[in-house]
Amino acid sequence: MKHTNQETHVDGQAAQYLTFMLGGEAFGIGIMAVKEIIEFSGITEVPMMPDSIRGVINLRGAVVPVMDLAARFGRPQSVPGKRTCIVIVELEHDGERQLTGVVVDAVSAVLDIPAADIEPAPSFGTRIRGDFIAGMGKVNGKFVILLNVNQVLALDGLPDLAADDALHA
Repeated sequence: MKHTNQETHVDGQAAQYLTFMLGGEAFGIGIMAVKEIIEFSGITEVPMMPDSIRGVINLRGAVVPVMDLAARFGRPQSVPGKRTCIVIVELEHDGERQLTGVVVDAVSAVLDIPAADIEPAPSFGTRIRGDFIAGMGKVNGKFVILLNVNQVLALDGLPDLAADDALHA
């Protein structure tokens, strides 16, 4: 990975993305949301969860839901392989920080993608919901689907793992 001074966040012109593979396609998540990457293990299944929630993990004493991105995109649940891992993403939701694990087939690299190399999401031709895509990053002549993690990982509409929001609804 080559870095040039010109690419380094001139007026926010370049951003870093963690890129990963899922079902043979390349995806990216803004690096600022990524907290860590851990091995795929120790997932406890939770009854009555939708297919897109694999279960929960214990991350240093915190209960963290784990989302299967393939299932979230309407595909069959991913089958864990040697390079399967869980990307821990931190989002702010209603003023609180929420950790969510995301199952991916393999983590690729952290890439600088200049804003000029990011196209808007196409309105057709992708196999995932348009609101899940923040843009299409061009890297070495190929596209990386840049995910809108706030939309993809929104647990709204999914059964609440803590179940206390249901009391306030």
